[in-house]
Amino acid sequence: MVQGIVSTMEEITQESVRIADITSVIEGIAFQTNILALNAAVEAARAGEQGRGFAVVATEVRALAQRSSSAAKEIKGLITGSVQRVNSGAQEIDQAAETMSKILTTVSQVNSIVNEIAHNSAEQATGVNEVAQAVAQMDKNLQQNVALVEVTSSTATALDTQSRVLRETVSVFQVAS
Repeated sequence: MVQGIVSTMEEITQESVRIADITSVIEGIAFQTNILALNAAVEAARAGEQGRGFAVVATEVRALAQRSSSAAKEIKGLITGSVQRVNSGAQEIDQAAETMSKILTTVSQVNSIVNEIAHNSAEQATGVNEVAQAVAQMDKNLQQNVALVEVTSSTATALDTQSRVLRETVSVFQVAS
């Protein structure tokens, strides 16, 4: 798109240069016409009374030549201004294209960073889940250990009670020495 605009602006510049060339030709023709009108006025003055009508025509031709020259100069000035504005626009478009390229590069870099962050976050989530599972397993094992300790404690208490009962029962019997 940008390249198309630049190409169009280059074409406009080339056409403007051609118009300026044509304007230069018109200026040259106007200059030569002006010289011819001056020569005709001189010849009309030499002819005296008979050249008076020719002098009027020569004056009008000279006025037309001057107006043509003035218009050609004005056109040339407008063309020059247009070419300068087109060149300025082309430079601005080039700068805009360069800026867009930099923006696209930066967006691509940001996208890569965001993808890396997402990947790292997924890995962290996996790690957190594994830690949570390990903690849950440790809690389960701890609960089992607590239950085993309670069973062992009850068993020990029961054994202690039975051993006292057994001692009392055995104490009734006396062994002969």
